[in-house]
Amino acid sequence: MRIAPPDSAVSEILPSVAAFLKAPRMLIGAETVAASSGATFAVFNPATGAELAQVPAGTADDVDRAVKAAQAAFEGPWSRLLPVQRQGLMLKLADLIEQNGEELAQLETLNQGKSILLSRLIEVQSSAEYIRYMAGWSTKIQGATLDVSIPIPPGMSYQAFTRKEPVGVVAAITPWNFPLNMAVWKIAPALAAGCTVVLKPAEETPLTAMRLAQLVLEAGIPEGVVNVITGMGHEAGAALVAHPGIAKITFTGSTETGKMIGIQAMKDMKRVTLELGGKAPMVMFDDMDLDLLGAAAGIGTFFNTGQTCCAGVRIYAQKGIYEKALEVIAGVTRNLAIGPGLDPANQINPVVSARHQAHVKACIARGLEDGAKPVINATAPASGFYVAPELFTDVRQDMALMQDEVFGPVVTMTPFSDPDEAVRLANDTRYGLGASLWTRDLNKVMRYVPKIQAGTVWVNSHNIPDQNMPFGGVKQSGIGREHGAGALDNYLETKSVCIAYR
Repeated sequence: MRIAPPDSAVSEILPSVAAFLKAPRMLIGAETVAASSGATFAVFNPATGAELAQVPAGTADDVDRAVKAAQAAFEGPWSRLLPVQRQGLMLKLADLIEQNGEELAQLETLNQGKSILLSRLIEVQSSAEYIRYMAGWSTKIQGATLDVSIPIPPGMSYQAFTRKEPVGVVAAITPWNFPLNMAVWKIAPALAAGCTVVLKPAEETPLTAMRLAQLVLEAGIPEGVVNVITGMGHEAGAALVAHPGIAKITFTGSTETGKMIGIQAMKDMKRVTLELGGKAPMVMFDDMDLDLLGAAAGIGTFFNTGQTCCAGVRIYAQKGIYEKALEVIAGVTRNLAIGPGLDPANQINPVVSARHQAHVKACIARGLEDGAKPVINATAPASGFYVAPELFTDVRQDMALMQDEVFGPVVTMTPFSDPDEAVRLANDTRYGLGASLWTRDLNKVMRYVPKIQAGTVWVNSHNIPDQNMPFGGVKQSGIGREHGAGALDNYLETKSVCIAYR
């Protein structure tokens, strides 16, 4: 079954989804397997809090088997394929994702809690499109010829050039906010470059990665090219990062975990890409188009229940429009329907887990203790992992609410007078992933975009990436970029070749 209309509610769980939930398995080589220890752990439906499935608790032994399978594939059948053959297999995988789209979307919403609308459009459709985009780069890897000035020995000439070669086995560790989409962000460029992958999805949301693994084999991608290990970060994740067979680590997640991974990578001199946390500002000047305020809140802030690393959670509005902006954004926030993601009419869905629910609630409580003023004071359903959206005013820049990542439906609004001061406040965090400026004045755009410390700056929009736009952060929001032509370089080594002749 292909993807259902994006805005249609789920009236019945597909039989294939119910069957998959009975015994999800890891993928090592060509085998879908349980953990070597036989141990499992539970994953939950955030909308109800009920157990959804039991998933293998992978160990260091399982990681070792997966890395060895990936090494064998890298040195064997995968390395012998022509670039156009890699491209063809990736395109087949994209087709299979679409053909099984509704199953994947339902699995994602059941496991992560997000709106089925987002599961269909982002997790499924965007993932298929990204694989197709990266597949095209398989046939466009190129080096360069170099003019060199080597003077010795006399009479000798030289021809030099560079080769781009796949780095090897990649450890891909993905987060729980966009589980399938983030898995594809890692896997697709790695495959296009000719690498093989061991994927460790977040323990909260492993199900779509496990189903993706089955589709990888169905697409005809050789065994061992993609492996999926589920388990706890401190065991399976740590073993994967430290494994000597891993040449490259790509991680998306919290800054704290990213730092630990970065330290381990440097100990082993492994290549590493880190896409980490954010605390994105939206700077609204008094000449902005006020008709955009609804989209600013709905997409920029509360998209995916605020569980996005680029969510515009710090709004700075110039005093000339502050009261109007507050009125509109408060109105949008009050009218957001709260409920299960299987009904796309619900715009605020449960957060991913009981642990994360407790974290978001603790951040709200800390904000209240610090003197922030809540505007909404809504209530959330008692069952499931819900948090009602909240808008705070009377916030200070030094509050935890303004400095620490909440990763939920919580936003602050602050008035400003001087544009330069607004930019200073916008930059006043340890993060620098995304930001936005809202103005009709091109001069302001050109003046302040260079001053914003962020990997992406949107103008009159927010939180909308594209596969052709490099994505990543500055400061403690990460190292390296995903997406675009440069994404492939994360998985390639540059080799210089120098040939002497007479």
